[in-house]
Amino acid sequence: MVREKVTVSTRTLQWKCVESRVDNKRLCYGRFILSPLIKGQADTIGIAMRRALLGEIEGTCITRAKSEKIPHEYSTIVGIQESVHEILMNLKEIGLRSNLYGTCGAFICARGPGYVTAQDIISPPSVEIVDNTQHIARLTEPIDLCIGLQIERNRGYRYSIKRPNNFQDGSYPIDAVFMPVRNANHSIHSYGNGNERQEILFLEIWTNGSLTPKEALHEASRNLIDLFIPFLHGKKKLYI
Repeated sequence: MVREKVTVSTRTLQWKCVESRVDNKRLCYGRFILSPLIKGQADTIGIAMRRALLGEIEGTCITRAKSEKIPHEYSTIVGIQESVHEILMNLKEIGLRSNLYGTCGAFICARGPGYVTAQDIISPPSVEIVDNTQHIARLTEPIDLCIGLQIERNRGYRYSIKRPNNFQDGSYPIDAVFMPVRNANHSIHSYGNGNERQEILFLEIWTNGSLTPKEALHEASRNLIDLFIPFLHGKKKLYI
């Protein structure tokens, strides 16, 4: 864990990381400050940054699993400790890092007895597994477990729509949580007197390990800037 003493500049606007730690491979934390700001600016920036951190950053996850040996989502398979539903929930939690555009395929092919973990996922070079030890299933007998996977890069959250025809070919959609930022908070510290009052913005960011909090802060900032660029380069006259 890294901690630094908070110092406040009274001249130019600047930001700084004052705390950084890695709790585990799937949980990173960072605390940042931006100062000095005039009254009201810290809240304006903090609200926008929090929304951008939680909703505007792309992430990668498994969005579909396919296996012809699975009759339906809530079935059990002889020789596997977990139900099919539990396996799908475990796949949903797998943390991935990628530079994908759209989707790609991957697969799992393991033989029991033994544990199946994220390390058993065979994926393209453009996809990296954040934590190879993440549990997927336990095979209690000498059977083969083969699952095809669809990996996708996107943003936000997408609830899977389960249709009967999906299950007929052994294909199961998985709820997709693309957000690499698990949580983000902002707080404000005011100092000074009267008209000279200024503010310090504190930003706290927790990520799933696919991005560091600093990387998430940079990407959220770029996304916000991109949203405002049209206002800078638009036509001088706007008719409604």
